[in-house]
Formats: sequence, structure tokens, C-alpha cells
Amino acid sequence: MSKEVLMLVDALAREKNVDPDIVFVALELALASATRKKHGEDDIDVRVKIDRETGDFTSFQVWRVVNDADWLSEFQEMPMSQAVLRNPDVQPGDTVEEPLEPVDFGRIGAQAAKQVIFQKIRDAEREQILNDFLERKESLVTGTVKRVDRGNAIIESGRIEALLPRDQMIQRENLRVGDRVRGYLSRVERGGRGPQLILSRVAPEFITKLFELEVPEIEEGLLEIKSAARDPGIRAKIAVKSNDRRLDPIGTCVGMRGSRVQAVTAELGGERVDIILWSEDPAQFVINALAPAEVNSIRVDEDAHSMDVVVDEEQLAQAIGRSGQNVRLASELTGWTLNIMTQDQAQEKDEVESSKIRNLFVERLDVDEEVANILIQEGFSSLEEVAYVPKNEMLEIEAFDEDTVNELRSRARNALLTEAIASEEQVEHAAEDLQSMAGMDSETALLLASKGIKTIQDLADLSVDELSELTEIDAERAKELIMTARAPMFE
Repeated sequence: MSKEVLMLVDALAREKNVDPDIVFVALELALASATRKKHGEDDIDVRVKIDRETGDFTSFQVWRVVNDADWLSEFQEMPMSQAVLRNPDVQPGDTVEEPLEPVDFGRIGAQAAKQVIFQKIRDAEREQILNDFLERKESLVTGTVKRVDRGNAIIESGRIEALLPRDQMIQRENLRVGDRVRGYLSRVERGGRGPQLILSRVAPEFITKLFELEVPEIEEGLLEIKSAARDPGIRAKIAVKSNDRRLDPIGTCVGMRGSRVQAVTAELGGERVDIILWSEDPAQFVINALAPAEVNSIRVDEDAHSMDVVVDEEQLAQAIGRSGQNVRLASELTGWTLNIMTQDQAQEKDEVESSKIRNLFVERLDVDEEVANILIQEGFSSLEEVAYVPKNEMLEIEAFDEDTVNELRSRARNALLTEAIASEEQVEHAAEDLQSMAGMDSETALLLASKGIKTIQDLADLSVDELSELTEIDAERAKELIMTARAPMFE
């Protein structure tokens, strides 16, 4: 019988061109299925182990160890009180096994075993084909539409099948069976029916790969596409950079008489492509990205990662674009949030912001508006700046002498200290409420309160992922805290 097992594995592995271990695993699953049926309990968990050298196999019934209070299934679970009698070191979550009488290999239901084995081998074949494809690191898939199912297209490319979902097709695109089509490999999904390639024709990476096909200089490393943004089927922007001073990056991508960019546009269903010169200077990059609109000035907010872009009144509509398309694509291309405004709007915004800062200085530093205005004119916008900017920089302000500078710095630091004390008291007060919850310790309560989780109800409203991300508490502890906070809801 052992020789029969080894001969079967060897024959199937050769016939299907798969690793013998794949066949062993499939055979173990088939034997496990037959063993369950032999013992008349489909619910039991069975493990079969085949010796790869001799072909001998052994069968075990497997139970998962659980706490006595959580014990639900006598076929698949074993209570802790019973498990420790077999193994004193066992813990909840471990497994306990007991040998079973193995089935007679020669009497296994041939059809049932064959079905399990061949399904496993088919999965392995698909996996091997997919791995061979992925090893080539190809991100563009070219194939033929094999069929269309509920708007989704199944693309056949050699021995590989890929799925192009309806929402990943370009607008107004109507693919039919037999059409040749290209798509960007956006991800690989592994489900019960094996691995599945998922394509996209709307991803920004798709246009990048198309230009790599049309522009040899990109593959040679002479040009780079730094980023891309698309309104699929309508308009796109790509940012290019030259690594060779002799090359014009925009002209190279456009090609002779526009041949290169036209080839990409044709593949994208007429999508208009703006080719933008990339710049290391974020402000200059934004100016390039907003072309053809002309920019008067830009104000950068590093903290908010945004820019206020000031344009003339007659340039406003062009800068924003139809339905905000131009500014939206420029924002996606550059990675900055862009606020387009006229000179009057910018001046009005400045006045509002200056008024807020002026009121802050007057109230917290106890100074008059004249002193507050001097600080604003010199570029100060927060108490932290007044308190901690190097003293010699403040002494350069002509209107302030050394005594005034020292007094302003002292008042700013005192105001910040008062704020910190008040904030700490609020956190401690909130933590007191959280500490009334069962299973809560003071350290965790302070951590939660410092993150704005001030009540048990606040905690109950969070998901495990949200709490873990906010506080870096591990998922198991986060789940325990949330379930405890929600317990009153179920009483």
C-alpha cells in the first residue's frame, strides 16, 4: 500500500508538472475526508500525515483547546479541564490530537479522492502559472476579451485569465468578446477559486506604463515619470523629469509630430494628456501643474501640506478648470492640497488670519495691538514662536529693546505652561471616568484620555482598528476594552 501511494504521487506530479509535495497534500486531504466518513462524523477535524519517504500514513482526530466557558463543539473543541489531563502544559488555542484507525487506502471512494486530488492539483497549476507570470514583473497585461459577465470582462492572456471589473474600465468603454485590450495589474486576489489577477484601465499607473512602452528613453533611464493623475477617459497629467540635460523631457514624450502621446491617447479612448515638467521645488511644481493658467503668487503651509495659489480674476476659471478638474488633477499630481483664489480673496484671508493672531497675542501676552501688529509683521504667528525663537533673532526687531524681548518671551512661556497644566488636568479628569470601567488600569486610561477618548461611551463607539491605530494598543487588548465598554448595551 505504501508503494502504491508513492507511485500515485510520482505519476500525478509528472503528469501535471507540479511539485510532488502538492500531490502529497492533496492526498492527505482526500484521506482525511475518507477518514471522517468512515467514522461517521463529518464534523470532526481529522489530520492525515503521509511519510514522504516510505508512503506510510497516520490519521489523527484533532481538537482545539478552549476555556471551559467557551466550549461549544464536542467534535472540534476540547475544554481546558479535560485537555490538561492529557497534557499539563496545554494552553487555550493549542491543539490536542488522538490517533485514529486509518482507512484502507485501497477502499477509498475513488471518485471522491480523485476529485479532491485533481482540484488541488488544478489550483497548484494555476498558482504555478501565476507565479511564473509574476516573476517576470510584468505590470501590463495584454489579452483578448474571453467573455463579459455582468459588465466585468474576463481577459485571456496566454494561459492566464484576468478580471477587468466594470468600475476599472474607462467611461463609455464598451468591450466585446474578441476585443484586444490592455490593462494594468493592480492586485492579485486569492480566494476560494484560486488566485485572480485584477486589472485596471483607470489607475494612474496605467498611463505611466503606456508611456514606458512608447518612450524608449524611460526604459533606458534617461527620463522618469515622477507622478500621474487622471480623470479617466477625459484628461490626465503626468510629471516628467530628465536625467540627461541634452533631452527635452516634454518634447521626448510628445514624439515626432505628437506620435508618442497620440498612441497613448488612442489607447485611453481619447483622453487628453498634459505633460508637465517636474521640479524639486514644490511651489514651482504646482505652477507647472496648473498650466496653462498663470499664477501670481503661492503661499505654502507646510503643516497642513497645502498651498494658497493666487491668480488674476480672469485666470480663475482656467486655473480651476471645468468642474474643478484642472486644480483637482494638479493636486493629485503634486500631492499638495491647492486652494485657488484671487488677490482680493487672498487679502481677505490674510486679514482674517491676522485678526485671529492679533487677538491671541493681545489676550495671552497682555500686550496692546501695536505690539501685536509688530510681531505679526515680523512673521510671528504662535505663542511657541515668541517663546522659543532664538533671542538674538527677536533682538533684531528695531521696535523692541532687550527688556521688551525678555518680557514677551517670559509671558509666552507662562501662557504655554498654563495651557499645558489645564490640558493635563482635563486628561486626568477624563481618565478618572475611564478608570471606573472594569479591567481598566490608570496608565491605559491616561493614554486614552490624551487621545481624546474621554468617556466609556467614546470608547464603546470605536472599532478595534480605530483604537489600535489611535493608541498603538494591540488588537487583542483593544477588542477587550471595547467589548467591556459596550457590555452595558447588552444588559
